[in-house]
Amino acid sequence: MLKTWKSFGLMAVLTLVFVLAACGAGDEGDDATGDEGNDETAAVGEGEEIELVYVNWDTEIASTHVVGKVLEDLGYDVKLTSIENAAMWEAVANGEADGMVAAWLPGTHESQYAEFGDQVVELGPNLEGAKIGLVVPSYMDVDSIADLTDEAGQSITGIEPGAGVVSAAEKALEEYDNLSDWQVQTSSSGAMTTQLGEAIENEEEIIVTGWSPHWKFSEYDLKYLEDPEGVFGEAETIETMVREGLEEDLPNAYKVLDQFEWTEEDSNSVMLEINNGTDPEDAAADWVEANSEKVAEWTEGVE
Repeated sequence: MLKTWKSFGLMAVLTLVFVLAACGAGDEGDDATGDEGNDETAAVGEGEEIELVYVNWDTEIASTHVVGKVLEDLGYDVKLTSIENAAMWEAVANGEADGMVAAWLPGTHESQYAEFGDQVVELGPNLEGAKIGLVVPSYMDVDSIADLTDEAGQSITGIEPGAGVVSAAEKALEEYDNLSDWQVQTSSSGAMTTQLGEAIENEEEIIVTGWSPHWKFSEYDLKYLEDPEGVFGEAETIETMVREGLEEDLPNAYKVLDQFEWTEEDSNSVMLEINNGTDPEDAAADWVEANSEKVAEWTEGVE
């Protein structure tokens, strides 16, 4: 009898061991399934690196951070790099960077396009109706470049040397006889807008190299001076350029960049928020969250 009870006890212990082992295997299986599900959730970018370059203009800070945020939300490890204009084109052309959404054509980046255009992949406009020219406060009593005399000390406040709008302003000094004694003072886009704001606050005369979209047109009452000689060209587009091979290497990122397109109103809203003190990353995140339908258009077909 005692032997029977011992046998029964041994069987019970063995049964318990098998049950616990089965439960452990089941739990391990659940964990594996859970990990696999998480991998599927983050499968689009999978942490792959992508670098976008941009010239440090307000428009390009806004657009690059917005599209960068969309790519980041898709799982990419996104790097945004601000560099000089010519270097931006060269970086995409030689494959050091993956792309940019900051090509102003046909006029502003004419020389860069002539040098590097055949070495990059053109994805077309991401914003229509861009414009460059000489801009003044609306209270100034002049409407045309041809009518300028001695306003603002015969000085045009420019941005970075070599920028397309600066080159056009320097060309205007040659094309317009009334500007033969004028000069273009180069600085930076930030310094230019600071000087513009100070002049307007004091109702002083100022002439700046301007472009739109730009938040200054939302902040101040400004006007473009007419350009009868056509030095600054017609309306432009801002276009997206990527390196050769990006479509094969990062097809989903390529698709987003190819489908990225927004309006001057969109751009101005982000730029104005940044100008009012919001960090560019936060301003971009705010816009992306508030414009889910437009973002869905950019990410359509991404798998």
